[in-house]
Amino acid sequence: MKKICLLSDIPDHQAITCPYDDNYSMLVYRDGDTAYAYINSCPHAGVPLEWNAHEFMSADGLLLQCGTHGAQFEPPTGHCVHGPCKGAHLHKIAIKLMDGVVYQV
Repeated sequence: MKKICLLSDIPDHQAITCPYDDNYSMLVYRDGDTAYAYINSCPHAGVPLEWNAHEFMSADGLLLQCGTHGAQFEPPTGHCVHGPCKGAHLHKIAIKLMDGVVYQV
């Protein structure tokens, strides 16, 4: 397993960007004591999702939103519920939480 970050590094109901590989970063979203991780790439255009560094959330704070075309994704599933790629999904990354640390498995 590879350490990604501390859960406490992520504000609740927000996402941060973390390194993934040579081509992509990942976004890690926190919901209380749970986290979800996805490749930071919009399925519509292949661009990173964030508006600015670590800014992923829609105006109402409920959905991850692509800063380029406005596609919106459910944080727990990565399912696109609005926008040009409606019905598509973000690519999920397997993670595990142990003792307040987020690991990629």
